[in-house]
Amino acid sequence: MTAARFTLLSIVGAACLGLASPALAKRTKAKSSGAKPTPAPTAAAKPTPASPSVDWQVVKVGPRDYLSVDNIAKFYELLGNVDSTGKTVVLNNGRNQLQLTLDSREAIVNGVRNWLCFPVIAQDKKFLVSRVDLAKTIEPQLRPQMIEHKGKIQTVVLDAGHGGFDKGVQSSFGSEKDYALDVVRQLRPLLQAKGLKVVLTRENDVFLPLQLRAHIANQTRDSIFVSIHFNGASNRDASGFEIFSLTPRGAPSTGDNALALSFVNMQAGSPVDAQSFELSACVFHSMLGHIPEPDRGIKRARFAVLRHTKIPAILVEGGFLSEKNDSKSVANPAWRAGLAEAISVGIENYRNVTEKKQRPMLVADYRAQDSGGITVVNLAEPPARLDGSAATPGIVPVSNPEPDPNKEP
Repeated sequence: MTAARFTLLSIVGAACLGLASPALAKRTKAKSSGAKPTPAPTAAAKPTPASPSVDWQVVKVGPRDYLSVDNIAKFYELLGNVDSTGKTVVLNNGRNQLQLTLDSREAIVNGVRNWLCFPVIAQDKKFLVSRVDLAKTIEPQLRPQMIEHKGKIQTVVLDAGHGGFDKGVQSSFGSEKDYALDVVRQLRPLLQAKGLKVVLTRENDVFLPLQLRAHIANQTRDSIFVSIHFNGASNRDASGFEIFSLTPRGAPSTGDNALALSFVNMQAGSPVDAQSFELSACVFHSMLGHIPEPDRGIKRARFAVLRHTKIPAILVEGGFLSEKNDSKSVANPAWRAGLAEAISVGIENYRNVTEKKQRPMLVADYRAQDSGGITVVNLAEPPARLDGSAATPGIVPVSNPEPDPNKEP
């Protein structure tokens, strides 16, 4: 793969400079055969795009729908550059940044690692991104203010993982169940000081079935759910933070390299998928911005506490008890207090998105704030406009149609 294959992307990136960034992209046009237009998406993707002249040009590859990177660049008014290998493209407009790599599920969105549901592919000299990933992973982060929310966030349900006979991961210093409970106990007064009510799924060292934890969350009105855990791995060098929200319907989880379409389409999604994902992003940016731990990424999983929870829900992995340095850090009460503080700030940022449409702070913002500096992004020329405001809403395609079970993947 060479950089020559992406000439069109460079042309589109330059063309973005001249966009006036008025209203938003139109919905993908229905075929002239009289087919009905794509139905309105769920609350996961009702953005206000950047250019009224941009139509989504869906590319069908096998059973899945894709959109080209130049189409994405034009929609969000991003400038594109391809690296010397011709395999990685960086889109940037000084406000948002997106880095994509050919044949990889790993992407960098606004400075933080993300795991896509499907790898980026190439066809006809263009990078292609799955429509599911655009709507479910990229859009909520590039324009979080467009996510629909019902009511204010009044309560946070904090879930300390494991408990009782279920010790979770153990290190030479202690058990996951005890560290998780300590973090939620320290997190509770921090959130209460911000005017939020707090419900703990467990107050003590007791075992609680996973479905009961989700039931407690579902019985709490105007709330979000945050489950606290610590990691373990057979690879003793694995370290750092990662965070999870529920895998979208029809897609494999981050840990699944290959799943039959018949399986992934049997799995239910979530009506608050975008809200959960943005909650993950807000908390994760704050964690990485405040604590210098390796970035293992914003991920997807079908953990029971996420699968059975009907409110915005995330699961935080606050380091590896199987790794020497991480386990020492987690065993330090002051370090756990810092983790609780970082999570509380991330939750507050999420509440500001939902109630004030305020753009959340990114990892670079936190680090610049701590150092007393400012973040500078170098661009050859500034884009025509950065705010993406517009008068009428546009639509990002949301999900793939049900695949034909008679066709091979």
